[in-house]
Amino acid sequence: MTTSTAIPIDDLRREFDGRVVAPGDAGYDDARRVFSGNIDRHPAVIIRPADAKEVGRVVALARDTGLELAVRGGGHSGAGHGTSDGGIVLDLAEMDALEVDPERRTAWAEAGLTAGEVTKAVDGHDLAIGFGDTGSVGIGGITLGGGIGFLVRKFGMTIDNLLAAEIVTADGEVVRVDEESHPDLFWAIRGGGGNFGVATRFHYRLQPLEGIVGGMLFLPATPEVIAGFLAAASEAPDELSTIANIMPAPPMPFVPEEHHGKLIVFAFMTYAGGVEAGQEAIAPFRALAAPIADMVRPMRYPEMYMPEDESYHPISAGRTSFVDEVDERAIATIIDRLENDTAPMRVTQIRALGGAFARVPQDATAFAHRRRNFMLTCATVFEDVDQTPERERWVTSFWDELQRGDRAAYVGFLANEGEDRVREAYPGPTWDRLAEVKTRYDPTNLFRLNQNVPPKR
Repeated sequence: MTTSTAIPIDDLRREFDGRVVAPGDAGYDDARRVFSGNIDRHPAVIIRPADAKEVGRVVALARDTGLELAVRGGGHSGAGHGTSDGGIVLDLAEMDALEVDPERRTAWAEAGLTAGEVTKAVDGHDLAIGFGDTGSVGIGGITLGGGIGFLVRKFGMTIDNLLAAEIVTADGEVVRVDEESHPDLFWAIRGGGGNFGVATRFHYRLQPLEGIVGGMLFLPATPEVIAGFLAAASEAPDELSTIANIMPAPPMPFVPEEHHGKLIVFAFMTYAGGVEAGQEAIAPFRALAAPIADMVRPMRYPEMYMPEDESYHPISAGRTSFVDEVDERAIATIIDRLENDTAPMRVTQIRALGGAFARVPQDATAFAHRRRNFMLTCATVFEDVDQTPERERWVTSFWDELQRGDRAAYVGFLANEGEDRVREAYPGPTWDRLAEVKTRYDPTNLFRLNQNVPPKR
């Protein structure tokens, strides 16, 4: 582990006007903490640049010292890529400017912003962009990884609404990338992760959205209800996107006590359109069984983001992939595995895809799984980090049983799962094309703390 004595901390404090945190500083432990409770790393220094030029100076510091460079937005990386043991953390938190152009329905957003912050701001203009399903996630990670959230069937992925970006490359150059300028890099950053530089600003297309019919719907998790839910979600109009979490019912105040701990379908429903049509689209789901709780109602879109506890840092294990189907055998496996385990929280999450997500050509971006029908996640949260090996084995074997079709990973949800899983995110020609772009823009693999696509040798 490299200590802070290897780099000029006092000089950095002067250069960056005090926006530097080092071991021994009062705020060091808070500054180094990321969302995942599995991750406990001690960087040599944390630097918070104010603009792209200062980002370039941090990149140069990493290049000149040879220290590992971690780029942190919201800190939600399951692999802990937003921090480092002994390296430099480039924390984008100070870069939070947002410029909304309501007439053109566009926005420039700096990469230190969160999904919730951008969503709330543009909602004031009756506009929206789909990020994920958690408000505290940084827009940088979710945009570079793809972005599959509450509006995916209506408006596509986050990258499908990306018009341009500002990138600081490995040589410190600040470049604007879009369809005309550096088109190869623009293709690569739409799904290729942080392999190619530090994204400092994003230019988004915004979609008109005055309101939604949305919220949580809780149903009993019988085989018939699960199968019926997935069929209805796949056949629903594009305006309706769903996320079905099959899990033991949490002790929420609106969930009757007799259901606590029993398997339910905890669903997020988002209809991006009018109230009458939205209620009609959601009616088939309500008809599957008497709802245990029904919180679906007309609302503003930002209300879909649940309140979060900033002190919550879960210790967890999970696996995610795209699958062609969730058949009767898979549903039986889900029920059996979840009922016969004792972890405080265990879940299978299923997102029905299609709609606008599927209409983008397969090779238009570095995200290469447009034709898959579902995104499926198996996850567990537990109490002691020492349980990690056991819990990893459980979740991996569970997830293995549910695979249907060719293995296909979502880079945004990958943990430290090895190169084979990264290649599953970027199959065949996608990997080769990404490697070519990587070789051009980062030939020394300076940006390697990510789901890495190495440069060609």
